[in-house]
Amino acid sequence: MVFLRTWAVFLSGLSLLAISAFAGDVRTTTLRIANKNISVDGFPRSAVLANGKFPGTAISINKGDRMVVNVINELTDPTMFRSTSIHWHGLFMKGSSYDDGAAFVTQCPIIPNNSFTYDFIPTYCLIPQVLHPTDHFAGRHFLVPLPSLYATMRWPTCTADQFVSSSMILMIHTGYFFFQYSDSSIDSCLLLAGIREPLSMMLEFDLERLSTNRMSMIVVTTIIALADWFHQPTRGTAFPLYTTNLINGKGRFTGGPAAELAVINVQKGLRYRFRLISMSCGPNFVFSIDEHSMTIIEADGVLTQPLIVDSIQIYTGQRYSFILDANQPEVNYWVRSLPNIGDTTFDNGVNSAVLHYSRADSSEPKTKQTPSIRPLNEADLRPLVPTVVPGRPFVGGADVNINLNIGLDFNTLRFSLNGVSFTPPTAPALLQILSGAHLASDLLPAGSYFALPPNKVIEVSIPGGADPAGPHPFHLHGHNFFVVRSTNMSDYNFIDPIVRDVVNTGFPGDNVTFRFVTDNAGPWFLHCHIDLHMDIGLAVVFAEDIPTISKQDTPAAWKNLCPAYNALNPSQL
Repeated sequence: MVFLRTWAVFLSGLSLLAISAFAGDVRTTTLRIANKNISVDGFPRSAVLANGKFPGTAISINKGDRMVVNVINELTDPTMFRSTSIHWHGLFMKGSSYDDGAAFVTQCPIIPNNSFTYDFIPTYCLIPQVLHPTDHFAGRHFLVPLPSLYATMRWPTCTADQFVSSSMILMIHTGYFFFQYSDSSIDSCLLLAGIREPLSMMLEFDLERLSTNRMSMIVVTTIIALADWFHQPTRGTAFPLYTTNLINGKGRFTGGPAAELAVINVQKGLRYRFRLISMSCGPNFVFSIDEHSMTIIEADGVLTQPLIVDSIQIYTGQRYSFILDANQPEVNYWVRSLPNIGDTTFDNGVNSAVLHYSRADSSEPKTKQTPSIRPLNEADLRPLVPTVVPGRPFVGGADVNINLNIGLDFNTLRFSLNGVSFTPPTAPALLQILSGAHLASDLLPAGSYFALPPNKVIEVSIPGGADPAGPHPFHLHGHNFFVVRSTNMSDYNFIDPIVRDVVNTGFPGDNVTFRFVTDNAGPWFLHCHIDLHMDIGLAVVFAEDIPTISKQDTPAAWKNLCPAYNALNPSQL
């Protein structure tokens, strides 16, 4: 069975600085997931869109609001998978793991001509998170927070064609795996507002001016979404390759037409907060803006101490906010997004967008790229408000210590963790637990589950893989985590490490390590966010606090998803 990806929304919140929540409103949204022919780079193809738009629109909520999102599946294109789900990347779904949207982990997919309503209150956790989508979506939907405590979330929908991103940005993506994600670009964002933006006072940036009147909040924000784009539907393709690198839904490919590029407008003398999101299915990108530095202030929804860099290597599923000072001569500048695979040039505007000063003409930039002298090093990031790292301050000083070794079988072309390749079960993990599976050994597929006790400190170490397909960005559902050892580092930081929900595991010799506390019962997916790698086995499930999971009450509509899906024949999936 193909592991279909679900939509995912990532929500990022910062309760460390938070004030008491609003008595929230109900924010009701309908997402119609349908096929539509579009041409984002001069090459027409059928894609998966949310509400017919690419990029997608923004959804704005306040802290304390209740989200009611009715997802209607209107997919018809037989060259793609037509069942789908939505995963809210970066939202923890505390107490309602059935809303997480990960196909075959927390739900069965939504079949064509059916709908499912996700109904939850996004909560601020000690460590904020994001949202992302999973299968064949084209388009970005931006959920824009109202007043602050802003973090960047993303909700992508992937196969390579579905993905979403946002500002406390959540990402929404489909719950199908790679082969739906690559055919869609439903990239959306959720911005979740708190009360105040501490860094706006510290850094005096001008982009987001927020009214304190909750009824008339104004958010002016600029999101920069990076994505890969496939020219051919990926269903039935063993190893599809992307053609174009998109920035905010626009791009060019070698040998193609001079398609329109994304333009980011600035006014000289102002400081702007940009929210950078990687919605890609595979490649990572080195992002830079000619002749401008960037001050990072947030990573994966967690506010950070300001860090000045001149380039940012961003992996799929990650988000950053940075401040840009528009203080250069008023001309046009190249915005560059260099992928680690595919076309790695900037010839004729490939892998590029334009930073446009208001008094510049409309000609394409003539600026030259210079070597990066201050690239982002993840280990240099520090949370704005340091939080005590759970557990004891030495390696292995957690209640439960897990080591995950990445393997790749070149004969079967399957990835594995600790020798086991993850394949989607016929019944989602959550359904198995609700049906009486109370031990990790009871859950299928065998060997892919770790039963975690409640209220314990978990330490996860993932040595850098020796396979040629690395590095691997790993994302954990249901939590974010303290990265006590980053890639390219031999030292551990048990004092003030960055907290995030997607971490790059690096290369041979690395041993990326993170910690979290099991305070959120649910079956939580830990997976490589390179969607093809996830699709061929690079994932496990943490079954956290199984006794509490078994008592969760799921909606009737959720119970109907699996019987409907299991009634389909393979050609209808």
